[in-house]
Amino acid sequence: MTTLHGKTVLVTGGTGGIGKETARRLARLDARVVLVGRDPGRARSAVEEIRRDTGNPDVAALTADLTRQRDVRRLAGELTDRYAALHVLVNNAGVVAPRRELTEDGVETAFAVNVLAPFMLTHLLFPVLRASAPARVVNVAGGIPRGRIDLDNLQGERSYVGLSCYNQTKLALMAMSHAFAERVAGTGVTVNVAYPGHAYTSMNKDLASTAYPVLARPVVPLLRLLLPVFYGGRAVVDASRSSAHLASSPDLAGMHGTYVDSRSRPTPWPASVLDERNRAAVWEICRRLGPVDDALLSDREWGSAG
Repeated sequence: MTTLHGKTVLVTGGTGGIGKETARRLARLDARVVLVGRDPGRARSAVEEIRRDTGNPDVAALTADLTRQRDVRRLAGELTDRYAALHVLVNNAGVVAPRRELTEDGVETAFAVNVLAPFMLTHLLFPVLRASAPARVVNVAGGIPRGRIDLDNLQGERSYVGLSCYNQTKLALMAMSHAFAERVAGTGVTVNVAYPGHAYTSMNKDLASTAYPVLARPVVPLLRLLLPVFYGGRAVVDASRSSAHLASSPDLAGMHGTYVDSRSRPTPWPASVLDERNRAAVWEICRRLGPVDDALLSDREWGSAG
């Protein structure tokens, strides 16, 4: 039987939806689970619920607003201050923004949370991940991950539709993850991407009709009736399967730079992610928008050039 006894796991966006179900699955495997949420009250409730449901008392929470780079940095510092090791990082937090808004750092909100926060947090925690090796980074995709990566509109600079931008950020997350995996090959830290499938969560329950593409807006009232039926309840639990599997399965030890579908099966990366120019461009955008310690970007430090 798979067990994560003695392993420390960090799950961002762990206070609700897919993140909370992922954390619950890992707590059942006897991991030490640390949830990250923005709201302290929701974080406390999630911790109590998961402890009660799994019988695992070793569940805790840290609070951070991942739209803020200062919070991302503080989160990494608090984690390393409190825990001597980190064996799994699940970058699950995600945002669909109904309108284009910039964070306090001048970054479009969805890009800040969905791409830049995982980029920065993985860099900041990489020393402790490497020291804890073998360790795993699991980045959670979502939406409809196909089509082109529009490098001129990654932050909705030219046009902005909430769900379309969300899909773009998830493709960009995948491109960044692929590039990250190339750079850290051979370090004992694996980087993979999980596609969860569709689920009706708090992230999309209250989306304004303007967040949908124009042609879909007339049917939004119908979607609000149907989505809870088809993608609520058990679908949310099922959507945590791929990320939890990547985080825990002993059969996947050493699997690296892989994209898995909602049934945890390795699947081809989207063509736009396989385009080396896209990966390089997304990586450089992340470096520019979310500066991290240059030493952590050194190919010599990490061993494998990208």
